[in-house]
Amino acid sequence: MMKTLSQNEAFARSAPMVYTVVTSMDEQGKPNALGVSWVIRTSFEPFLMLISIDHSRYSHAGIQKNREFVINYPGPDQKKGAWICGTTTGRNSDKIKTSGLSFIKSEKVRPPTIDGAAVAFECQVISEFETGDHTVFIGKIVATRGNPEDERHLYVTAQFQLYPLDNTLDESEP
Repeated sequence: MMKTLSQNEAFARSAPMVYTVVTSMDEQGKPNALGVSWVIRTSFEPFLMLISIDHSRYSHAGIQKNREFVINYPGPDQKKGAWICGTTTGRNSDKIKTSGLSFIKSEKVRPPTIDGAAVAFECQVISEFETGDHTVFIGKIVATRGNPEDERHLYVTAQFQLYPLDNTLDESEP
């Protein structure tokens, strides 16, 4: 039987959601990383993806200024570092150094790519618009890379746990 739910209860029931780490440059040109679940492909031709970033996030101003980002889909072995990127702020911490993730130079944009990610999309912002307390950034994909040895990536549950596509969840980790 259906019953009325609060918006938060209903949203929690929509989980799991894909979990990505979006890398960008801050306003001073320093690399940063942010955990992002609001990501979707929005066009085949041209190849476009969108991300939705809260106005209060440290990465927001950097993406607006620099007009580039990389959508990284971390693999299961990168879960701990990916979680750090989503639960700490770049205002007070250098997540590129403290996350334990390895980063490599991207092919066509300045923000780095997570080495060994299942897949990474390098994007140049072609459009943006506000949607309440978030900004939607539409990125044109200018380069793609991936890890052919392991295609699995992470999802986040309503209880804020990360797990890979094969549904193996280690309860002892975030």
